[in-house]
Amino acid sequence: MRKPAASALAVPQLLNKLGRGAPVSMKAVGGGCIARASIATFADGLTVFVKTKQGSPGMFEREAEGLAALAEADAIRVPAVLAVGEGVLVLEAIQSAPKCAGFAELFGEQFASLHRHQGSFFGFYSDNFIGATEQLNSRVGNGDCWPDFFFERRLLYQVKLAARNGYGHELQQLLLSGQRQIMELLAASDELPSILHGDLWGGNYLADEQGRPCLIDPAVYFGHREADLAMTRLFGGFEAGFYRAYNEAWPLAPGHEERLHLYQLYHLLNHLNLFGMSYYGQCRQILQRYA
Repeated sequence: MRKPAASALAVPQLLNKLGRGAPVSMKAVGGGCIARASIATFADGLTVFVKTKQGSPGMFEREAEGLAALAEADAIRVPAVLAVGEGVLVLEAIQSAPKCAGFAELFGEQFASLHRHQGSFFGFYSDNFIGATEQLNSRVGNGDCWPDFFFERRLLYQVKLAARNGYGHELQQLLLSGQRQIMELLAASDELPSILHGDLWGGNYLADEQGRPCLIDPAVYFGHREADLAMTRLFGGFEAGFYRAYNEAWPLAPGHEERLHLYQLYHLLNHLNLFGMSYYGQCRQILQRYA
């Protein structure tokens, strides 16, 4: 007889710790391409959202830490973490509803409020994940130099990973050739470390039961808020009201448009490493601007 997968065994055991016994049903739902997602229902009618994934030790523990950090900012809703174990994460089930009136403006205002929650260094308390890729968050030096952190822990790490994944060394060579100009651009904005969602695109937020914004699937760290906003613009962008409300609440520093592509490059490199060669040309084109 085939041995059940470890995550399949762990789910009922972990759910038992919620004090309601074993769930009466587990229904698979759409939940992205990284983990499996299910809705567990208990005899008393409570439902919870369950994510499972094999072979990525610590992934859900790190996600739980990120959700807790975002919740601490008390600026925008995130699902409550109910339980976490190896390969299993149990979250509050958010019932999605149509967006409330002025959703985009509310979202932009709340996102600016989130970024006002600041840390003492660039990075995070532990390494975590962006998608299925490890995201390095240890501080560089004293942790007070954003260009060093973003270049070393974000761009250089990803181009080295791309080389290991079989995409050659051209991207790394281009990055190193353009290092001086890249560092100068990143240094042109001097801000304290803001807490970042880290991977905010259209699939990583939803409208909750009241139609208000709720963040999901973070890759949290403390960094420059321009990096968070750049990701929102990578795949079509958000509604204009989102950016207008954000800018009214907290305008970006001059020159942010010049830095936009650098911040998007991190995510494009990650997509190259996760999903393949179709992202290579975009990465190469951006890096050639600085080489």
